[in-house]
Amino acid sequence: MSAALEVARAALAGEDAWLVGGAVRDRVLSRDTDDVDVAVAGEPRSAARRIAKAAGGASFQLSHEFGGWRAVGPEHSWHVDVLPLRDGDLQADLAGRDFTVNAMAEPLGGGDLVDPHGGLADLEARRLRMVAEQALRDDPLRTLRAVRFAVELGFAIEPATATAVRAHAPLIAQVSPERVFAELKRVVAAPRVRDGIELMEEAGLLAAVLPELEALHGVAQSVYHHADVFGHTLEVLDAVVAMEADPAAVGLGGELEAPVAALLAEPLANELTRGTGLRFAALLHDAAKPQTRDELPGGRITFVGHDSEGADLARDVLRRLRASERLSGYVASLTRHHLDLGFLVHERPLSRRTIWRYLVATAPNSADVTLLTVADRLATRGRNAEPAIAAHLELAREVLTHAFALREAGPQKPLVPGDELAAELGIHPGPELGELLRTLEEDRYAGAISTRDEAVARARQLLEARG
Repeated sequence: MSAALEVARAALAGEDAWLVGGAVRDRVLSRDTDDVDVAVAGEPRSAARRIAKAAGGASFQLSHEFGGWRAVGPEHSWHVDVLPLRDGDLQADLAGRDFTVNAMAEPLGGGDLVDPHGGLADLEARRLRMVAEQALRDDPLRTLRAVRFAVELGFAIEPATATAVRAHAPLIAQVSPERVFAELKRVVAAPRVRDGIELMEEAGLLAAVLPELEALHGVAQSVYHHADVFGHTLEVLDAVVAMEADPAAVGLGGELEAPVAALLAEPLANELTRGTGLRFAALLHDAAKPQTRDELPGGRITFVGHDSEGADLARDVLRRLRASERLSGYVASLTRHHLDLGFLVHERPLSRRTIWRYLVATAPNSADVTLLTVADRLATRGRNAEPAIAAHLELAREVLTHAFALREAGPQKPLVPGDELAAELGIHPGPELGELLRTLEEDRYAGAISTRDEAVARARQLLEARG
């Protein structure tokens, strides 16, 4: 039994209260959950306060419209949402829910399952079926939620429900961006994310939620690609998912396997890991290709500027969805630099200076950018694919080794602090001093200097050379 359910049962013992919705579904499926919904015949506020008090947590109102309250456990480790029964009647409450697998109830104190719409049979059949089409009209977000449940639970959407989802998909434009993003991010984080994107496309939801992705259909690429931009994007996404599951499977094994896995599991923003942030970057990294496409004489196809324009586009998309600035900036940064490593493949072997410049240009997400380039390269299988992939992976492994070493070391104390260097050289703080300090850091990484005196002498030499 989850902590949330245990506390709720104890706090509301003897009251007319039911475990409802996803918590019942997950109990039947033996899935752990820290998110519990309870419907009460009485007043939700006092019930939520009793749950919070019993746990040493807090409670607050969720919605004036629906009268819901939330009790949260210590350190927000779980929560219980307490809602009033619709029309004060359990059957009416369940009839107004979205899908049959979420329209079951269980007396909070224990007792027989209440299942008026066949949810248990649908669970056993791994089938997602609407309770009534009116539920999709009442809240069009449920169209996207259908996709989310399908990919999270591994269920098939039954045909009549799929038809209703398609019919009501355009209405999702009426839903607040925050609510849409809350569902979308769970689709993108799901193990079956590619199925989720394809289900969104079939339902007309992709055009409504991510039109920039829908626009990639039919955008032909150069002979070095085997798919149009849409197909390529989904294959980049596949490569990221495979990388999260097993870095070694995409050529990043050995000493890199553990740091890559740890990096992708790190929290990033919006309750997402860096791995899920990388999935968003995979989806949006080529989103500016339609507007930058050019076909030159002889049939050569280019997309000049799609990296920089794509960074702006990715940021705009995520801001439109009300994602955090941290996530927006992360995806924009990866998009802006996703071509950088490929430009260096023909310069191998790379000097430490060149590696340093790449790491500085892509900081603070150098490892993440490099992982995106690996996924991008693996999904580019046109002319000369195999040797190109092998060369790119070799370089990526080298650069990742440097990137993880710097990450592990943390910020390095400069050989000479800026104020001391300014005093030694007789110059004022400003852009010139900043440029000197940056050059000294590069020299240090390249092994050209290693002491304070060498740093001052090198700075003086640079200053004199500039006249």
